[in-house]
Amino acid sequence: MLKVLVKKEMAELFRSYFYDAKKNKARSKGATAAYFVLFALLMAGILGGMFAVLAKTLCAPLHAAGVDWLYFAMMGLIAVLLGAFGSVFNTYSMLYLPKDNDLLLSLPIPVSVLMVSRLVTVYLMGLLYSGVVILPAVIVYWVQAAFTLPGVLGSLLLTALVPVFVLTFSCALGFVVAKISLKLKRKSLITVIVSLAFFAVYYFAVFKAQTLISRLLSNALAFGEAVKDAAYPIYLFGQVGVGDPIPCLVISLVVAALFALMWALISRSFLKLATSTGKSERKVYKETAVRPKSVSLALLGKEFSRFLASPNYMLNCGLGILMLPVCGVLLLWKGGAFLTVMNEVFGERPGSVPVLLCAMGCMIASMNDMAVPSVSLEGKSLWLMQSLPVKPWQALRAKLSVQLLLTGVPMLFCLLCLAMVYPFAPLDIALVAVQTLFFVLLSALFGLFMGLKMPNLNWTQEITVIKQSMGVMIVMFGGWAYTVFFCMGFLLLPGWRLGFAGYMSAFIGLDLVFCGVLYLWLKKRGCEVFAAL
Repeated sequence: MLKVLVKKEMAELFRSYFYDAKKNKARSKGATAAYFVLFALLMAGILGGMFAVLAKTLCAPLHAAGVDWLYFAMMGLIAVLLGAFGSVFNTYSMLYLPKDNDLLLSLPIPVSVLMVSRLVTVYLMGLLYSGVVILPAVIVYWVQAAFTLPGVLGSLLLTALVPVFVLTFSCALGFVVAKISLKLKRKSLITVIVSLAFFAVYYFAVFKAQTLISRLLSNALAFGEAVKDAAYPIYLFGQVGVGDPIPCLVISLVVAALFALMWALISRSFLKLATSTGKSERKVYKETAVRPKSVSLALLGKEFSRFLASPNYMLNCGLGILMLPVCGVLLLWKGGAFLTVMNEVFGERPGSVPVLLCAMGCMIASMNDMAVPSVSLEGKSLWLMQSLPVKPWQALRAKLSVQLLLTGVPMLFCLLCLAMVYPFAPLDIALVAVQTLFFVLLSALFGLFMGLKMPNLNWTQEITVIKQSMGVMIVMFGGWAYTVFFCMGFLLLPGWRLGFAGYMSAFIGLDLVFCGVLYLWLKKRGCEVFAAL
């Protein structure tokens, strides 16, 4: 029974490799094999290669300094963090909220067997992600530093302990998430905030990684002593890789004890959390007057509700909402010095700086493409919208307005910040503002156009139309290509000979033509396509 359940869990985990959600049919054996080969190349080739290079950079200097334990402590902690990152986001859903919970719990299957099958899946996920760090680290150590019996046994023990600790850590975090999620109301918004915070920490760490590694290698011995004094458990953890018997025994017992504690905790709460429906709030009905809304406002509210209810929709189609205000604040903070440097670099061709600023704003605005999947997200419930006494253009205009508002307002804020620090002529900033705002309008119209030309109403997962559709790719890369052409046309082609004002006026006129054509198509032909879907 356990083998069958583990096989089922693994098949669910790699479901997209066996099943094509777009075509609603199983993939061929060749396609499935290609997906697994690509996955292996990504994990072992790219990720494993990256951490092998990092291990090679750290191993020899730390071994020469006599702090081999610090090498294993660093690589082991990176393996734990990556393993937890790879499995913790799925632990809660895999352990407590699978779609077949009701079916499996109703069958004569012991709860302990069901728990073990899901824990094995979490363990394999943690092993997969932690292994691409710890295995290259161990192999590099054997080759560059020492291939002795204690070192081999200790590094192998560390390799075995790391996935168990990742499993314990992931399940503990999954338990906390399960407890908190039962009391949360706006889960999608919190998911977006946590994801953005993680991305910010990740990119900050990547940005600072080279500096930290350089400081570490230049002061390895002093850094090792500081870690040993301040965080002795990390020292013991690193000594396991070296093969020190006492730390090996202590860390093994600690990991085993933590795993036993996690098992006891999950065993007592599994059924309650797996069958819980969350917190339900009881309210006493009070008669209140309902303020009527116009059709346009009601449809706009519906589109905003859909956008705010889906973390995938917000993160994949609305990143520019955050990036534009951030750029505006950065302009207020360092904009003066930045613009001065740019003017010195591109001073030979007057007008290059405002063109580049306009291109940057348009490039960031291209990150917002809510209008593209908005039609497809209606899915099989599109008939509800079509059956209402609502004109097709009213429904399409609401979808268009969401992107215009969520992109145009942050863009205005960014332009206002630019105007406060811009040291050149007011006409320059005025033309930049007009061009960027017309680009926002053009992007929204083109996105809705592609959404109607390439609809997918038979999706099984919303991420299919949000991130994996051809329309989204065309709009995103098309926006970037348009921006690059706009920029290169002035810097490399003879566009600069027209002068900044003439060049910008020409592109604004081009935007007006494109916007007019797309608007007329949407107003007439687009409404017919929407009604016929």
